[in-house]
Amino acid sequence: MRNTPIIPAATCRILSLIPPMTQLNVPYPSTAYLTGFLRSRGVDAVQEDIALGLVLELFSPAGLRAIRDRVDALPARQRPPVVVGFCEHFDRYLATITPAVAFLQGRDPSIGHRICGRDFLPEGPRFTALDNFIDEDDGDPLAWAFGSLGVQDRARHLATLYLNDLADVVREAVDPRFEFVRYAESLAHSQPSFEPLAAALAAPKTLVDSTMETLTLLAVERSRPGVVLLSVPFPGSVYAAFRMAQSIKARYPEIVTVLGGGWVNTELRELEEPRVFDSFDYVSLDDGERPLLALLDFLEGKHSHLKLVRTFTRIDGRVRYCDSSQPDVPFAEVGTPTWDGLPLDRYLSLLDMLNPMHRLWSDGRWNKLTVAHGCYWKKCSFCDVGLDYIGRFDGAPAGLLVDRIEAVIEETGQSGFHFVDEAAPPKALKAMAEELKRRNRAISWWGNIRFEKAFTPELCNLLADSGCIAISGGLEVASDRLLKLMKKGVSVAQVARVTRAFSEAGILVHAYLMYGFPTQTIEDTVDALEYVRQLFAEGCIQSGFFHRFTCTVHSPVGLNPAEYGITLKPLPPITFATNDVDFIDPTGVDHDTLGTALDKALYNFMHGVGLDEDVRIWFDQRVPKTRVGRHFIARALQGNLVP
Repeated sequence: MRNTPIIPAATCRILSLIPPMTQLNVPYPSTAYLTGFLRSRGVDAVQEDIALGLVLELFSPAGLRAIRDRVDALPARQRPPVVVGFCEHFDRYLATITPAVAFLQGRDPSIGHRICGRDFLPEGPRFTALDNFIDEDDGDPLAWAFGSLGVQDRARHLATLYLNDLADVVREAVDPRFEFVRYAESLAHSQPSFEPLAAALAAPKTLVDSTMETLTLLAVERSRPGVVLLSVPFPGSVYAAFRMAQSIKARYPEIVTVLGGGWVNTELRELEEPRVFDSFDYVSLDDGERPLLALLDFLEGKHSHLKLVRTFTRIDGRVRYCDSSQPDVPFAEVGTPTWDGLPLDRYLSLLDMLNPMHRLWSDGRWNKLTVAHGCYWKKCSFCDVGLDYIGRFDGAPAGLLVDRIEAVIEETGQSGFHFVDEAAPPKALKAMAEELKRRNRAISWWGNIRFEKAFTPELCNLLADSGCIAISGGLEVASDRLLKLMKKGVSVAQVARVTRAFSEAGILVHAYLMYGFPTQTIEDTVDALEYVRQLFAEGCIQSGFFHRFTCTVHSPVGLNPAEYGITLKPLPPITFATNDVDFIDPTGVDHDTLGTALDKALYNFMHGVGLDEDVRIWFDQRVPKTRVGRHFIARALQGNLVP
């Protein structure tokens, strides 16, 4: 049995840390949720964002000088063009980094005029993308994207390209794993063995590692916690979390370290690797509230490890899973998230992609809240419907939800909200909108929904009046046959009517699209693209993105592949992470080639280009003519469903 310290709750401070990399425009909300919950239960809880701290430290005058020192150690012949340009224009980078970051933080908007002049920031390879936007009339590369207005938007896009150039320098000269989002994710994403991550953790520290270690230890020294929680939502934050825990254990072995988060919930359910527990004392699954309460009771000596909830630990050298199956804390009782301790005025509003929905993810500081826990539909065959974050649906009264909204506005001074539900329930959104109206509370918000018939024109107008500015939803493969196989519970015609209702209410509509689903043929793909073309042409949707289908071991497709006409490829022995699984589809379609055409078509559709053309023009290979009637969507909108 491990020697676990006994920590009295009255003196046990809990520090929640956000590891690199997540988002830079807002704090990832997991620590805010847990900190708010723990404080509601009388626990001394604090939080810090190491992801933001790392970026601000690297992209500062001192950070650039440290990067230059690493570059100087490289032989000249090993320096790629972006690094050569960094060295040639180093003085300009040094002079501009502070005002550029301050501009992206919203603290120095006037510098935007100089940034737009295109002679202030040094421009590296990332700026070549602007050639795609040359206006034939005046030669202005951003006029097409932003028109004659939008100085701040133009400048934010240019400053984002500038930071991306610098991130490329870090990756090429300092740490080949560095990314703003997908930081070292190959070490963790569906990685069956811990060996690659262990090797990376044992390697000499890079500048990024050393900076992250310093920031982590400073946070610990400020808070003096008894327990440190590290939340990892994505594969791109796993390596950093382990590095941070490694640093904490080396300096403060008595501190209890706990790993949790979305990546853990989906990928570590079969964990058997003992070396994980050299860095972490405990690994918890699914919602953290109940496991944390049980762990705190255990650390106080109130019960044995057998009373832990959904928690892995190492006992006598072996990984043990403990779950006393205590009920989860009801959603109505989890408390209000708090952003206390997070520097909201230092986050960076980036404008990386010109896609109107994607920019909401990285531009602006949206308070993140949840309307309800889980998904009320939980039937989609490609989704991990059996896991807690989707499968356990639990709502809260509208009055309580709006109480939380008002408390967050009071704390942050910001009235914009991103509801991060898997699919926000229409009934709950209606009740929330009516409660906001009753209290005469003005906010703006966006979130994810299902395109279901409950979203009538009347409801869409009500949601717009309540502050809804954008919604996203899964159209997936726009094919009634495949939508039925997916168990989406919607049809293409229904999606058309719902999206038109949102659009006519003045709400931006983004469609999540999918290709490569089991048994999807080339004909299915061409038909789906024709439906998408018509949806854009009829003004039903304004934004979209094609995702390649990935089969996961927890989804109905992964659990019952024969139902979907595929055969799974054997998985290797699993001791660490598992989620994605390859499969054999008897159709034999080259979806990678088709995906290139789909992306090209969608990019043009979003900008009003090619909406009257035959969709076959987007494919480099010969593809069959669509089987979809050319006016299918128009007829569906009129109530005539004849193709």
